[in-house]
Amino acid sequence: MAEEKKDLEKQAAEDLPEVEDLAETEEKSAEEEKAEAREEKKKSSDKKILGKRKDKALEKLEEKLAELEDKRVRQLAEFENFRKRSEKEKSQMFEIGAKSVVEKMLPVIDNFERGLQAVPEEEKETPFVQGVELVYKQLLTAFEELGVKPIEAVGKEFDPNLHNAVMMVDDEELESGTVAEEMQKGYLYRDSVVRHSMVKVVN
Repeated sequence: MAEEKKDLEKQAAEDLPEVEDLAETEEKSAEEEKAEAREEKKKSSDKKILGKRKDKALEKLEEKLAELEDKRVRQLAEFENFRKRSEKEKSQMFEIGAKSVVEKMLPVIDNFERGLQAVPEEEKETPFVQGVELVYKQLLTAFEELGVKPIEAVGKEFDPNLHNAVMMVDDEELESGTVAEEMQKGYLYRDSVVRHSMVKVVN
């Protein structure tokens, strides 16, 4: 009996470390699980923080992109306006230059007309006079092709935008305010007055 008791005590003593080891293992497993849970929680929290940071960074980038796009559109609009303005200014400068040249050429036409009007009737068929007439007509054709045309005056209603009244006359056949006579021919360049017609107007 005593020996059996001893054997049992011995067996119990041998089994006790195994039970203690098992308890320690279970304790370690519980701690590891807690540690893993904490780690997971931390990772999840880090992911959320990282996600929020990414969202903010993306939002800032989108704002910057929208700002740059707005600047690009504005610059394109400014460039288009500048291009149109440059073309308009260029066209106006060309028109001013052309008008200036036409204005300087008008006395030449006036002299041709005066010279041809002074030719006696019997000399109008001479080669020289016919040659002068051809040059005069060629000059008028060139002017017409450039957009220069004479202002209609005689018999038309007086228009201060086109006519320059230098004298008032009485004429029973014409209505008051009508141009009776043209003393110097006026000209238009593309609907813009180069020189006003010098006229006599009916009272």
